Formats: sequence, C-alpha cells, structure tokens
Amino acid sequence: MNATPISIESVREEAAASAEQAPDLRTAVRDLTLRALTSRALELSELRAVLAAVTEGVSLGLARRGGELKAAAADALAGLDEAVRKSAEATKLAAEQFIAEGKALTAEDLRPVLEDLRRLEGALLEALGRGSERAQERVKQAFADLLTHARRTGTDTGRMVAETVESLANRAAPIVKNGAAQGTAAAGEVARRLALVASGILAGVAQALQDKAGGKDR
Repeated sequence: MNATPISIESVREEAAASAEQAPDLRTAVRDLTLRALTSRALELSELRAVLAAVTEGVSLGLARRGGELKAAAADALAGLDEAVRKSAEATKLAAEQFIAEGKALTAEDLRPVLEDLRRLEGALLEALGRGSERAQERVKQAFADLLTHARRTGTDTGRMVAETVESLANRAAPIVKNGAAQGTAAAGEVARRLALVASGILAGVAQALQDKAGGKDR
C-alpha cells in the first residue's frame, strides 16, 4: 500500500480523461482502478469508493468521446471487472500466505473477509448503475444494457468470488473462538491484516500487468 492514497477526485478526473480519449479503454480503466486500490488497504469500503469514482469519471468522459458508445462502455466495464477480480485473487493469496506461514485461520477469523468477498460483484454492478445516473441519456442507455446483461449472466468477478469463498471456507479450521466479543475483535484484526497483505500482492499484480503492456509497446 502506498503512503499516500490517490485522491478520489484524481481517480474521477483520470477516468474521465481515459474514457474520452484512451485507445485501449479496458486497459486504462483496469490499470487506474488497480493503482487506486493498491494505494489503500484492500477493504470493501475503499473498493466501493474507488469504483464509484471510476464509473462516474467514465460516464463523464464517454459523453465527450463521440461515436458509438456501447463498445466503449463494455470495455470500461471489462476493465473494472478485471481489476475487481484481481482484488479477489489477491485476498485469496493473502489468506493462503497466512496459512502457509502456519497461522491458524479459523472460520470466525475469515467470516468478515468472506462476507466482503461475497459483496464484490454487487458493489461492482451497483457502482456502474450509480455512476451512470447523471450521465447523458446515450451513456446511461449503454450502461443500462450492460447492467442487464451482467445481472443475467454474471461477471468474471462473481465467478472468481464463488471459487474463492469456497476455497477459503474449506481451508479454514471449523473453529469458532470462545466469547463473541473477543472473537469479533480478533476476526476484525485478522481481516485488517489480510487487507494490507492483499493490497501488497495486488500492487505486484498491477506492476506485472503494466510491465507486460510496456513490453508489448517496445
């Protein structure tokens, strides 16, 4: 996690600029979302804020892009979907790293982590819907069509989350800590530590994707 998080306003402005003129909008949106996420702890509240800023910016930028918008909107959603899916993968890897280091993660430890993971796809689709609310009509319609399709068929994020939740639930020892208050506090601390580790893992993923893209350009 970077020392200074990228401001939400900066995320919104960069998303708008990318949506207006980036030739590869999927990659631009994915990379921006990953950079914004990895400048924070990888927690659901932070992810919601970043997704809202990106979708609002994309909606503004697409209105200025011109031309047919359905393909551009689909590219933007695909970029967001990929970034959120990578965040779920990073959370899974962080939990597996804890287990490999001999830390006994219990069902209670992982409960808040799994609950946040289950909400990821909903957060993605909610952000897309809200981000287009104030958009021009043709942008709003492009996003509405994508939302309808995504809710019917699901997203890559949703499929990844289902696999991750099942895997982590199976890896956790079926033990509930004694004392509800103590268990809740301990689980919250584990979730915070996992979020920090996952953010570092995601930063590595983001850098690898950027390096790969840079290699293609050379």
